[in-house]
Amino acid sequence: MELELNMNGVIKSLDVAPNESLLTVLRREGYFSVKHGCESGECGACTVLVDGLPRPSCVTLAAQAGGCALTTVESLGNAHKLHPLQEAFIDTGAIQCGFCTPGMLLSAFALLKRNTSPNEEEVREALSGNLCRCTGYVKPVQAVLRAAAVMRGEKITPLSLPVLEEHVQSWEPGRVPQEPHKGGKSVPAGAATMVEARPANGLSIVGNAQRKVDAVKLVTGKPVFTDDIELRDMLYAHILTSPHAHAVIREIDVTEARALSGVHAVLTYKDVLRVPYTSAGQSWPEPGPHDQYALDNRVRFVGDRVAVVAAETPELVEQALRLIVVDYEVLPSLLDPRLATSSQAPRLHPEEDAYGIHDAAHNIAAYVRADLGDVERGFGQADLVVEGEYVVPQVQQVPIENHVAITYWDEDERLVVRSSTTVPYHVRRIIAPLIGLPPRRIRVIVPRVGGDFGVKQDVLIEDLCALLTIATNRPVRLEFTRAEEFSSRARHAQIIRMKTGVKRDGTLVANSMMVLANTGAYGMHALSASRNTGLQTLPLYPCPNLRFEAQVVYTNQPPAGAFRGYGAPQGFFALESHLDEIARQLGMDALELRRKNWLKVGDKLPLARELGEGKEQVIKSCGLPQCLQIVEEKVQWREKRGKGGTGRFRRGVGVALAMHGPAAPGQDMAGASLKLNEDGSFNLLVGTVDSGTGSDTLLAQIVAEVLGVRVEDIIVHAADTDVTPFASSSSIHASAGAAKQVAEQVREQLLEVAGQMCKINPMQLTLKDRVIVAPNGQNVTVSQVALHALYVENQRQIMATASWIGQQTSPAFAVQGAEVEVDTETGVVRVIKAVSAVEAGRVLHPLIAEGQIEGGIAQALGYGISEELVYDSHGGLLTANLSDYRLLSAPDMPAMETYSVETEDPSGPFGAKDSMEISVDGMAPAVANALADALGVRVRQIPLTPERVLRALRAQAQTQTER
Repeated sequence: MELELNMNGVIKSLDVAPNESLLTVLRREGYFSVKHGCESGECGACTVLVDGLPRPSCVTLAAQAGGCALTTVESLGNAHKLHPLQEAFIDTGAIQCGFCTPGMLLSAFALLKRNTSPNEEEVREALSGNLCRCTGYVKPVQAVLRAAAVMRGEKITPLSLPVLEEHVQSWEPGRVPQEPHKGGKSVPAGAATMVEARPANGLSIVGNAQRKVDAVKLVTGKPVFTDDIELRDMLYAHILTSPHAHAVIREIDVTEARALSGVHAVLTYKDVLRVPYTSAGQSWPEPGPHDQYALDNRVRFVGDRVAVVAAETPELVEQALRLIVVDYEVLPSLLDPRLATSSQAPRLHPEEDAYGIHDAAHNIAAYVRADLGDVERGFGQADLVVEGEYVVPQVQQVPIENHVAITYWDEDERLVVRSSTTVPYHVRRIIAPLIGLPPRRIRVIVPRVGGDFGVKQDVLIEDLCALLTIATNRPVRLEFTRAEEFSSRARHAQIIRMKTGVKRDGTLVANSMMVLANTGAYGMHALSASRNTGLQTLPLYPCPNLRFEAQVVYTNQPPAGAFRGYGAPQGFFALESHLDEIARQLGMDALELRRKNWLKVGDKLPLARELGEGKEQVIKSCGLPQCLQIVEEKVQWREKRGKGGTGRFRRGVGVALAMHGPAAPGQDMAGASLKLNEDGSFNLLVGTVDSGTGSDTLLAQIVAEVLGVRVEDIIVHAADTDVTPFASSSSIHASAGAAKQVAEQVREQLLEVAGQMCKINPMQLTLKDRVIVAPNGQNVTVSQVALHALYVENQRQIMATASWIGQQTSPAFAVQGAEVEVDTETGVVRVIKAVSAVEAGRVLHPLIAEGQIEGGIAQALGYGISEELVYDSHGGLLTANLSDYRLLSAPDMPAMETYSVETEDPSGPFGAKDSMEISVDGMAPAVANALADALGVRVRQIPLTPERVLRALRAQAQTQTER
């Protein structure tokens, strides 16, 4: 049908199918700011304004928009003249991955059109239809309020930076902490407390909130994500998935599907190589079992791969999938990890060619144990032994951008994989044997990634998409639906048993953590993530007698993978809940118990050595005393603890500590390359992918600081296995070290050439503000040095490459606190306030650091009170959309305060530590501890749903009655 659409003031006559969504039509017309995030109108990524009102275009038919005025972000402003909203989103740091930003901007634009003076509650309500997994909503709300003020003509003061006024040095053993915080500013509910910026040891760029290098293209809706590309003759692909939790494919008939006109390929296990592999995007040799196949004749969870189809339209793909006939032999399923090792349990991996499985006969994917001292003897010496079992659920990463890959042959007959992965080098290595091509014939390109949180560190669709391009000789696009995204990966569900022996004065003498982890159908992260559960948590409280044991078992549920925190949030929920229980039984203040036992500067981490994570580490810096003092004050611990009341609504406060280290010493490696251009700009090539962490900006800051130039002089290039150097993970820790090292090498070359030009010893030159100055005042610009080197005397390119690997990987530290209100009649838990103080060495970029903390808190709050993957009795996922899986939206968020405490740490670039993950570790146990404070009853399973709270209250009442 022919349809006239008014798009951003331009009327176009288009040929549109009656059932075509407005989202599809807009993207086909090149309006790539409109994103696909779900198919049910719940995420808000596809928001457009229809006659000035925000509407989800994925559930709006294009035909319904005929005669209406449509507005997308492309019309708000451009790089030459941004709208005040776009400027405010940049200035406040409201942009992280940027995938949801266009939708948020449009919702905010519609609000300000009808209300020029909104309050915070009205802004949050306006953004309620836009889900964001990165920001925690604090900064987008600040941005809208700021833009409203600008549009009213008010004078706007520069933003202050969220770092503490007093610079805290590394702590020496026995040193008394200084006062960590003096003042601060009152802020609206939900906003972060900020204090004024101050000089950072002579650094001009590092430590300041520079404008993000990618901000403008994200607020203007530029086509920067994987799916924002048009290729001629591209085919569409979709996967046929298993309806059964456990079955063998007796026969599969694809005759009718292949015969359908417009279908170009139908692949099953009969058509691909049978190569055991692990889909975990980890460094070689991969620690996880190789127990997967591109396509197999056995399926192990509802949603497992059965076949894949490529056709000329998405509709033809779906039609072809319905024509595939599969004869399944349904097998008994295993859904309870407690039953996995039973002799009655079905064996999930009987195949003989899989390898690396710890004990396939008993469904044990991986097993790890470490002992320090004599735990049993320690329990015997204790005055009190406390035990408890804690249960943490499967939760999903839920990036708003679903997994998507596009594959095609280039002009040299090399296979190009354009993917939303964060580990391009691992993708290339892993898929090569699966598709039968050597790595040299595979090029993986990663544009901007719309949220990761760990789930995009696995190979989920790239192999199938590549196989279809090989089979059809055509470009192929393969994307997950939201339901497929939900069943793709999860955080490991765990049952953790804690047993701790203490003296009457609170001294820990023995500690045991026993973990039963559910890896689901495949064991890609079984060993490393579950090992992290003990490695990242137990060293926080050194103990002479320690045991950690983890058994990771298979079940017929979707596989567990990497998720922000990587095993640590599970361990901290158990450990920090358990410490509160110990304090209660001792009659001791819970914070004093922690202060008595916590890690200090100079302490060693012997558990790392015992678990095979490299050499024994020594703590060089730790800001826990300052962090705890801040949180204790801000949650009003002494005023509110133990005073929850007896009425229907009761309040409590809770605190939890955390530590989190980056990759193991000697293992996390990255390279960097840097080249000087004629105009004094530099090309920086690194393998780390920016998925919202701000890595592109942070790396540009580091290089600019070393070279004495501006951040805008550093051009950061996206990850590309043909061009950018290797990076072993998505963490920026190693890449930051490589970037600093390569910048130092280029600086030496700059000064050498400048010394020749000025006829002076290079050691006497200084480099600042893009000018190299001699003691006598003689100077040359960086651009002049570049031109001289290329064309005059040296005739050489000033450039360098560097590799960096951390031999000392200092952990970051955090203290998180929460105040909750509980309705004892309904069981509803409401978090009123969330406070987080993080020590992460030097803060490279305050707004990015604060935004990462706020986003982590939002994810942790969801983990604690609302998020959980729930299955039916046959293994089918019941929470497969954004309505049933309860993500927190802007109106759900509590008042939030974040603080950064700086220390000088010698291991990281400019003293920085990797702090991108720690904010998810402590908030869930802090909320659980606050709930226990409010009710006097402990709930040991999260999320803290109304049902679980009411059951705990009823059990408490019954116990009191029986007494």
